[in-house]
Amino acid sequence: MLPRVIIHNGVSVDGRMDWFDGDLGLYYGLAAQLEAEAILSGSQTMLAGLDAAIEEMAAMEPSQSPQEDTEDERGVMVVVDSQGQLGKLHHLKVTPYWRDTIVLCSMATPAEYLNYLGQHRFDFIQVGEQKVDLRAALAKLKEDYGINVIRVDSGGVLNGVLLREGLVDEVSLMITPTLVGGETPRSFFVGPDLSSAEDVISLRLIHVEEVGGGYVWQRYDVIK
Repeated sequence: MLPRVIIHNGVSVDGRMDWFDGDLGLYYGLAAQLEAEAILSGSQTMLAGLDAAIEEMAAMEPSQSPQEDTEDERGVMVVVDSQGQLGKLHHLKVTPYWRDTIVLCSMATPAEYLNYLGQHRFDFIQVGEQKVDLRAALAKLKEDYGINVIRVDSGGVLNGVLLREGLVDEVSLMITPTLVGGETPRSFFVGPDLSSAEDVISLRLIHVEEVGGGYVWQRYDVIK
């Protein structure tokens, strides 16, 4: 059994993820309604915001740790990092946004990076030869950690791999009232061009709502 996987992205009307400033408060407010127990992100997405997140954490006042008899309801951050690129990840070991971090690695992940994760007490799952076997990783997240719903908060490349491998159950889009255009594939779904119409992914609309300021929230079940 696999957990339910929901891709949640903010996009322009033409499906781009760049060159516009979306309403982050609204975006994460909608994300909270998905009630995911874990957030899945790619290493490039984490790298893009890592330095800024470290600076933000350093500027924060020390927060009171949860009491031992209080259940920590924050989600778990899960990061795909087969190449071992997140050597600063330990700076976000303690964060108000998630309670723990799990790193997904492959058999080709450098040994020094695995040692780094162990030294900083990060849990990691090692599945796949050269790249992370996402299906196997998702199965272990459910079996070993009891994670039933995962929200994907990442760029188009990881989204594309998950979609092409048939691992996505729902697509949630906050449509920003903008048009971007362009020739580069900076959409929320990046992958090789199709060779057959049989590989087109069909969706079933399950929710559409205007959420203020011209933003529209659309949710689709992936038809498998």
